[in-house]
Amino acid sequence: MGQRDLPVPKLTFFPLGNADCCRVDLANRKKLLFDYADMRCEDEGTDKRIDLKKVLRDDLNADKRCDFNVVAFTHLDNDHICGASEFFEFLNDEKRQGGDRVKMIELWVPAFVICEDPKECSEEARLIQKEARYRLKQGKGIRVFSRPDALKAWMDKNGIDFEGVKHLITDAGQVVPGFTLAADGVEFFVHSPFASRRNDGTFNDRNTNSLVLQATFVVDGIQTKLLLAADSTHDVLTEIVSITRAKKRSERLEWDVFKLPHHSSYKSLSPDRGDDITTPVSDVKWLFEDQAQPKATVVSTSWAIPSKGSKADDDQPPHRQAAKYQTGIASNRNGQFIVTMEHPKVSAPDALVITIDKFKATITTRAIGAAYITSRAAPRAG
Repeated sequence: MGQRDLPVPKLTFFPLGNADCCRVDLANRKKLLFDYADMRCEDEGTDKRIDLKKVLRDDLNADKRCDFNVVAFTHLDNDHICGASEFFEFLNDEKRQGGDRVKMIELWVPAFVICEDPKECSEEARLIQKEARYRLKQGKGIRVFSRPDALKAWMDKNGIDFEGVKHLITDAGQVVPGFTLAADGVEFFVHSPFASRRNDGTFNDRNTNSLVLQATFVVDGIQTKLLLAADSTHDVLTEIVSITRAKKRSERLEWDVFKLPHHSSYKSLSPDRGDDITTPVSDVKWLFEDQAQPKATVVSTSWAIPSKGSKADDDQPPHRQAAKYQTGIASNRNGQFIVTMEHPKVSAPDALVITIDKFKATITTRAIGAAYITSRAAPRAG
């Protein structure tokens, strides 16, 4: 195998409408999946959203495997979990085992998934919650992010010894155990949820307690950084920035690829949408404008951006005003703003594949029978 044929990490985002799923393929063949939302309506022949379960299974079959090393649910909203109970194998439920179900070697969830009132959950969310709780009780196959008082209270109520499972809990400000730059070519740094956010043992909502990570990849000594921002609001991003800067760890918010929060919603930037463009609050402005690296790629996991005055130009994301600001960020860095339902074209959206190599992030578009490069940073001299 020649040097150029060696495997390199890849990110894959899928056209799912306003919904999230990102597959991370590492050079050592490990696979991680962040969220799973199979939103396609099979009864509608005009639905351009991808058949997520098919493309994921086809990829696993091509690799001769039936599992992901990690499946992470950033929170339990439908646009991040739709169809998961029919696709994955659940260790706590015999009815959801065997067959062609895909195994989750390790499940990642924020603490809110464990502690949320089941009455507030959909049936799909309850099934994932039950699986997460089961794995935590078993003390294996799970990683929980942050440990607010509510999590400790739930563990006490259910007879779980905190000391016995604390190695399964990772707080904000820490690197996730199990992945290293030396062994895996990647490390994951946790930004949210915060362990101290709810000292009174209560929670606010899923979005403010969702899982936010920075992934740092290293290939041939070159770092490429990915921010996975879940559905964070501007308040959460402000808190993340404030804490990170106070700790003098600004490098943990640098990014080459930014998976935008909540399908390019203005609420991730500011409380005010703006008429033509959203002006972000100061800390969020710093995150986008000062932390973006050259050739930065901004990914909006959303429907096509609406035009002014169109029927889609309403209260639901994507918001054209937010997209205009985010497009400007990418342009100023000589990068790209990409909408999953517009890539490579609105009439025929397909998976967005980003290769991570010594050229940093390279956008690859699948073509019939082949693949071709659409964007690559210029090689370094030497």
